[in-house]
Amino acid sequence: MFKGFKDFLMRGNVIDLAVAVVMGTAFTAVVTSVTKGIINPLLAVFGTSGELGLGFHLVPSKPATFVEVGPIITALLNFAMIAAVLYFVLLLPMKTLTNRFGTTKAAEPTQTELLIEIRDLLAKQATGQESTATAVAEAEASANSDARGAGSIDTGSDASANADSGRADSRAADEIPVRSRS
Repeated sequence: MFKGFKDFLMRGNVIDLAVAVVMGTAFTAVVTSVTKGIINPLLAVFGTSGELGLGFHLVPSKPATFVEVGPIITALLNFAMIAAVLYFVLLLPMKTLTNRFGTTKAAEPTQTELLIEIRDLLAKQATGQESTATAVAEAEASANSDARGAGSIDTGSDASANADSGRADSRAADEIPVRSRS
């Protein structure tokens, strides 16, 4: 019971998410203090006399109708600063690293190579080295492992259905011409 919970917690995604939340919270505090200490006073310079912010009165005779634009600008600047730092400090370096040391795909076999493999399996089957079901299962497993890169899933239900049809096709294994690329 605790092993499954431990495995869940120790997965990379959970730990990465926890680190990101802590870093985001700490960085938000830094950005908030910068905006309160530097940006808000700069916005107050452009405000009307007697007011502590940038804005306007809807009804000039009523002070309660003052619409403050300063907090909106502050929130937008907070968002822009946090997004810029996260992009340039975290995302851009990670993207550069994955491009530099990214995963390389294994070369997919060509049609000729697949046909040669099928021919060889059928030839083994015809000489009696393997049973029909084993040869068909091997051929399907090979084809499905190649096709899995394209998203197909082997259900395994075709192996027994194709076992009988494989016997008739095994006689023609020697007649399959294979052209080599030269």
